[in-house]
Amino acid sequence: MELGLYSFVEMGKDPATGKTISGAERMQNLMEEITLADQVGLDVFALGEHHRADYLISSPPVALAAAAVLTKQIKLSSAVTVLSSEDPVRVFQQFATVDLLSGGRAEMMAGRGSFVESFPLFGFDLKDYDTLFTEKLEMLIKLNEQERITWKGKHRAEVNNLGVYPRPHQQKIPLWIAIGGTPESIARAATLDLPLALAIIGGSPAQFVPHIKYYRDTKQQLGHTSPVQVSINSHTFIADTSQKAADEFYPAYAAVMSRIGGERGWPPMEREQYENMRSPKGSLLVGSPQQVIDKILFEHELFGHTRFLAQMMGPMPHKQMLRSIELFGTEVAPAVRKALGVPQKVTDPSAVTT
Repeated sequence: MELGLYSFVEMGKDPATGKTISGAERMQNLMEEITLADQVGLDVFALGEHHRADYLISSPPVALAAAAVLTKQIKLSSAVTVLSSEDPVRVFQQFATVDLLSGGRAEMMAGRGSFVESFPLFGFDLKDYDTLFTEKLEMLIKLNEQERITWKGKHRAEVNNLGVYPRPHQQKIPLWIAIGGTPESIARAATLDLPLALAIIGGSPAQFVPHIKYYRDTKQQLGHTSPVQVSINSHTFIADTSQKAADEFYPAYAAVMSRIGGERGWPPMEREQYENMRSPKGSLLVGSPQQVIDKILFEHELFGHTRFLAQMMGPMPHKQMLRSIELFGTEVAPAVRKALGVPQKVTDPSAVTT
């Protein structure tokens, strides 16, 4: 199983320290976080696309291109590319560029997105929410498979036997479909025989077991013989002790979830709810290294997934974020790999920050 990180690169005031940092400082911190993740032997670092004030990254491939020249072995992905409001040709060209810069480490994770700001920003109608994604995904797949394409659809200008460049270092850029749990999205990924990334941000992981079973069963029924690739993505924070992790992460996590909840009609995040989510079978992987090891292995028993991505979210102090990444790479990942019989990664001893 691969182990990695993804980030939405939250902005705003750190609720614990009251400090607000600039976009330039946050971007520099992000580069340090990706570099550390590479040095401690993590497999993937992914960036989310957003178009609102509380998140920094509107163009994941631009930031990933910068990270490509700073890193050596970590895979670099979006999480997600909001494909419905993007041009598939430009998406492919940008990620092909990241792939060339990184020597073949680029990936794409396409999704419809959980926010809708990009639709009015780029002149799209929310009434076309699903058809935009379906059509553009089909075009992106075709671009990834062949150098010259002929394309005609409803939402984009026709392309008649034109080449699309640059071509990536890899024969094809790995393309994942990110879902929030709807059966239609699961069926789409299975039908297209694409890897599936499932975000679990609440409730009990066990309730999502039928989703992964449906994906596997649908692939099998359709006669797809490619290996099943499933990523489970969860909110994660690691500190030296359980209590320290809980206390450090709660202010930022509660602030982010309460703000989003206010937009969507959810109640504010309370400490009791947070602690319930931290329980051994809850959705939050927040605790000591051993607690996070145990929970990753528990989820692997449920899903048999091939990738786990930890979202270390919130406007956390940079030092705490680096320590969490360090513990993930130097303590959690080796223990999980050993338990699952996965070869250990070569790490950089100079990466230890404390």
